[in-house]
Amino acid sequence: MRVQADPDALDALVGAPTILAALDLAATALGEAGIEGACADAEWLLADTLAITRGRLGLQALRPLEPSDAARYVRALRRRIAREPLQHIIGTQAFRDLTLKVSADALVPRPETELLAGWALELLPHGPRPPLAIDLGTGSGCIACALAFERPDARVIGLDASPRAVALARDNVASLGLSARVTVEVSDLFAALTVERADLIVSNPPYLPSGLLASLAPEVSHHDPRLALDGGPDGLEVIRRLVDAAPRWLAAAGWLVLETAGGEQARDVVALMVARGFVRVETRPDLAGIVRFVAGGMP
Repeated sequence: MRVQADPDALDALVGAPTILAALDLAATALGEAGIEGACADAEWLLADTLAITRGRLGLQALRPLEPSDAARYVRALRRRIAREPLQHIIGTQAFRDLTLKVSADALVPRPETELLAGWALELLPHGPRPPLAIDLGTGSGCIACALAFERPDARVIGLDASPRAVALARDNVASLGLSARVTVEVSDLFAALTVERADLIVSNPPYLPSGLLASLAPEVSHHDPRLALDGGPDGLEVIRRLVDAAPRWLAAAGWLVLETAGGEQARDVVALMVARGFVRVETRPDLAGIVRFVAGGMP
């Protein structure tokens, strides 16, 4: 159930004498609305409003808050209280060593997916020629950009079925100066590819069962694109197609690395990979210790 903050509490922000007082009022309003991490969100939103880093808020705690800044802050807080994701309001999200533009056109990059990118980087080969990686379901382009940024010798192809996500990913690629080595195309799985085989395919695919989506937090169920979440009745609809098709696009000794819902689904994905002929199939846990990531190599 959505909780509404007291309008008077937010209106009081306009008369807050200092940054510290505004933060206290904002954190209280967000907390009463049921926002987890209310204090941190209050700080991120005020730092964004003032165009300063979050770390500088403490140094300016006793600075007066101008009424125009307070009004902008209240507008941002109302959006967050309505359960719009913090990252959509701010417009960016950190991912490994990068800061990416985000929007409702793609998933907000999660910390768990940083681990997926890290494992992909470990498996990306070093050799006499530039390695090629494919980021399937690239979304914001977070994995593709991280791979290219951290491996300056690598070429990366990002693929996504959503034209709007592709536009966002291309914007991130250009903003980060990676256009020479990263291309992004609209594609249903690998349909946009030609004959070239990759050294690695990495994907954070849709893996949630369709019936689960309505029960997710409003930040996800109301704001993340369904195409990036919905994995069909059992969550494996896209993954089955992906695992079946991937060998056609992998070089000898190439790797497929996937994020899953974890637990039983991860075990199911291991079985799918083994049945498709992948070898050296391994799993890794996420930040909470849940076995979530699966990788398998080509013979």
